[in-house]
Amino acid sequence: MLRFLSFGSGSSGNCYLLATPNDALLIDVGVGLRGLKKACRDYGISLSQIHHVLVTHDHADHIKSVGSFSHDYHVPVYAIREVHQGINRNYCVTQKLAPEMTRILDAGTTVQIGDFLVTPFTVPHDSSGNVGYFIEAEGTNFCIITDAGMVTDEMKSYIQRARHLVIEANHDTEMVMSGPYPKFLKDRILSSTGHLSNRDCAQAVVDNMSDFLQHIWLCHLSEENNHPELARKTVETVLRSYGVIAGTDVQLEVLKRTTPTGPFDLT
Repeated sequence: MLRFLSFGSGSSGNCYLLATPNDALLIDVGVGLRGLKKACRDYGISLSQIHHVLVTHDHADHIKSVGSFSHDYHVPVYAIREVHQGINRNYCVTQKLAPEMTRILDAGTTVQIGDFLVTPFTVPHDSSGNVGYFIEAEGTNFCIITDAGMVTDEMKSYIQRARHLVIEANHDTEMVMSGPYPKFLKDRILSSTGHLSNRDCAQAVVDNMSDFLQHIWLCHLSEENNHPELARKTVETVLRSYGVIAGTDVQLEVLKRTTPTGPFDLT
């Protein structure tokens, strides 16, 4: 059985757990270690079970604790070369990664990492580099796409294969346009290297979902420019317009920004 747990999803910090009965990995470590330790205790998870870390990109809300976690628990960190370079440059990462804990991935190349078959793929974002991950384990698969300015053909191909999908629904476009952000920040969010809107997320899912997609989780919601119920309702409405009923044909959840969501058993 593959198990999924989100420790936090949003600009305050991102961190996700995937676990088999004998192995576990984190995707991003952008939450504080103290909070991560408490959440693991609350869920009966031993940090010694976590043997690997995957990093999507080098923005602080995804990496601020990655060096400390790797150092304290002697866990290797996997990322594409550009992301590792960005981690080393980022002043928010006060504990830098030790060279012996650094593992280089290549986008589009599948590697076996413990119990997990991992394929990183390129995702457009204004970071040093950014990838999503398609992960196979325990007879099922899991795909995560976060901090994406647009949906590329490569990303679509992984959505089409996914049984369990975490995908960004960052903002409502009207809320961004009418909100208090300065123009340069609005332009950044709405650009092709910014973030996916609720509607763009929904369209990407409905255009590419397979008959075997079981579960969708909406991630990285903006606190200022979105709301969990608005994101859910927008995606539900688009799905319904194509004859797909959330809760019947596919499960739909919104990941909480600052507290854990789950755990979920994935089949």
